[in-house]
Amino acid sequence: MEKILFYIFSSILLFAASMVITVRNPIQATLFLILAFFTSAAIWLLLEAEFLAIILILVYIGAVMVLFLFVVMMLDINLVSLREGFIKYLPIGLLVSALTAFEMMAVLKPENFGLSVPTPHDSNYSNTEELGNILYTVYSYPFELAAAILLIAIVAAITLTLRRGISKHQDPSQQVQVNPKDRVKLVKMTNSETQK
Repeated sequence: MEKILFYIFSSILLFAASMVITVRNPIQATLFLILAFFTSAAIWLLLEAEFLAIILILVYIGAVMVLFLFVVMMLDINLVSLREGFIKYLPIGLLVSALTAFEMMAVLKPENFGLSVPTPHDSNYSNTEELGNILYTVYSYPFELAAAILLIAIVAAITLTLRRGISKHQDPSQQVQVNPKDRVKLVKMTNSETQK
C-alpha cells in the first residue's frame, strides 16, 4: 500500500511540477506550485518525516506561496513576452525533469543503484524528537550562529528602512488641524471642457 501511495503522490508531483513550468498563466503556475508542495509534504509523511512535512505546509504554502500569489496578481505581467521564451528553456527543463525522475527512482528502488536500503523505524520513533536532539546537541553552535546571523539581518533591514532620507513619517497633529476646505478644491467646468 505504501508503494502505491508513493506512486500516486509522485505522479501528481511530476504533473504539478511540469504544469508549473509549462502553463501560460502565472497565477495558475503558482497554484500548481502549491499543489506540488502539498504532494511533497505527503511524500515526506510517507518517509516518516512528519515535522518537515508540517513545516513545508505551514511555511511555504501558508506564507511564501500566498505572498507569491499576491505579488503575481498585483503585477501587470505581459503574457506575450512570457510565451516567446518557452522553447528556449525547454532543453534545460527536460534535463531537470529527467534528474528529478532519476532521484525518485533512486529513492524508490535504491538497491538497483547500489545504494543501501534504510531500515524502517518502529512505532515509538519520533522524527521531531530526533531532529531536536541532533539540532540542539551536535549542531548547536551552527544553529546559534545561523540565529545570530538572521537577527543581524533583521536589524540591518529595519535600520535601512528607517533612515531619515528614505522613510516618510506622518504627523497626526498636523493631519487633525487641516481645514477641510483646504483639502478639496472644487472646480466648475463648462460643457465644452467636459466634452474634451
